[in-house]
Amino acid sequence: MFTAARSLLTLCLLAAACASASLPPAGAKEQALEIHSRALALRFDEPAVTSVGRLLWRGGLSMTANSRSFGGWSDLHVTPDGHTLTSISDEGSWFTATVDYDAKGNLAGLSGGQIGKLLGLDGQPLVGKVEADAEGMARLPDGSWLVSFEHHHRLWRYPTLSSTPLPVDGPADIGRQPSNGGIETLTALADGRIIAISEEYSLRPGTLVGWIGQPTGTGRYAWQTFEYAKTPDFNPTAIARLPDGSFATIERAFDFVRGVRCRVMRFERAQLKPGGTVRAEELARLASPYAVDNLEGLAVTTGARGETLLWLISDDNFNPLQRNVLLLFELAK
Repeated sequence: MFTAARSLLTLCLLAAACASASLPPAGAKEQALEIHSRALALRFDEPAVTSVGRLLWRGGLSMTANSRSFGGWSDLHVTPDGHTLTSISDEGSWFTATVDYDAKGNLAGLSGGQIGKLLGLDGQPLVGKVEADAEGMARLPDGSWLVSFEHHHRLWRYPTLSSTPLPVDGPADIGRQPSNGGIETLTALADGRIIAISEEYSLRPGTLVGWIGQPTGTGRYAWQTFEYAKTPDFNPTAIARLPDGSFATIERAFDFVRGVRCRVMRFERAQLKPGGTVRAEELARLASPYAVDNLEGLAVTTGARGETLLWLISDDNFNPLQRNVLLLFELAK
């Protein structure tokens, strides 16, 4: 969770809350969602630029919607056909929408949206930051969703995002993570294994703790650890598997002088093993004047031409100085 930006201009936050008072909040039952999108250029100062690092620009959106609960998007899933997008919020909401493309197959907008609240074990909507801070999301092989939470660190499995969850036994040391530095980086593999990386939990300088969860066949996981080598100031916020079996991650940094910076990273699957250390390489770095915000969600699909597409979504912290952005890139060969 990107808390530094949340502290910016409290008066602006209060003004925004008042301005949105007439908008309906997301309830326990899903509601129709009207998403308003504005097209983004890859570089606002040079709209003709179409690449950064090894990524080719396929379109971007700045998004608002007719719900006070629209925001804080912390992870992302896009169906393999690129048709449907799903995201979860660190305020305990979820939304889905149909992805719209232009004639060139680039990102053009979102339509047919639905929004709702994540439920607790009692079947009631989650309330309060400590309980509702959903940060990571993984689609399991059976179609259910595994969601990781910060503050009250835990893993819950949702048969559908509008249903009552079941608790999942996480790593033994999941509770040792810093309150606001838990598992944001989460994915599931086709064989059912879970990959999770802590945002801030470290056992030695320069690395963060990651876990590999092997399903045991009893609804539980056997957890083993690895380490993720981090760059100073940057911390991982999302992970997705690429078609060649390697992995992409997002790493994010923020300070009040330089603002938000994000790195899109890649590492080979051979590095991901119990007791090993993952050392990812940079594919691209996003910082102003490039399109960027507090990017926390990542999904990967294959396009109509067989190209690898990377989808990135941001958490605006419900701060009027930030944006909910959705970015689409093609990985250059």
